[in-house]
Amino acid sequence: MFQYNKVEEALAALKAGEMIIVSDDENRENEGDLICAAEFISPEIINFMASEAKGLICAPLSETYAKNLQLEAMVEKNTDNHGTAFTVSVDHIETSTGISAFERALTIKKLVDAESLPSDFRRPGHVFPLIAKKNGLFERNGHTEATVDLLRLAGLKEVGVCVEIMDEDGTMMHKEKLKEKAQEWGLKYITIKAIQEYLKHKMNYK
Repeated sequence: MFQYNKVEEALAALKAGEMIIVSDDENRENEGDLICAAEFISPEIINFMASEAKGLICAPLSETYAKNLQLEAMVEKNTDNHGTAFTVSVDHIETSTGISAFERALTIKKLVDAESLPSDFRRPGHVFPLIAKKNGLFERNGHTEATVDLLRLAGLKEVGVCVEIMDEDGTMMHKEKLKEKAQEWGLKYITIKAIQEYLKHKMNYK
């Protein structure tokens, strides 16, 4: 019988540079994302995300990182169904077209680099930063906040990478199939609800 992993196991995987799967509630998007820490990103991970998950590869980050790199909202008025906080997309200035796995990995590496400046990025580009709410999953129960909260809990830099997992037929993959994929790919699999419960316990939140 399938059992979700513990949040602690997912944190250990992130610290080891691995990807994990995180799914949200069935009454929300009912989707799963591959997630990893930006500081460990590689062309191989980007290629896996693009070819196996097939969704839009994004870079969730904290408000602090967004402010430091002057990453501004993609639109003035956000009418996204779930209020996903896209910024203007970016490519690092050292890239050519910016779309290859190698160049997207480079751009993401530079997003997490403390030496990077706002002028080091071209706009628009092929990497899509997402700004997490300041209070994380206590404020919004999305994959953006889940990613940044997990990175904080793991003691990692607050820039991650996430991508929605699509099924072979082009629809979004849901929990039963995600469980199979987690086993097939050998990845830890947790839920946003489990992260929220972990945070409440850690903060003695009632």
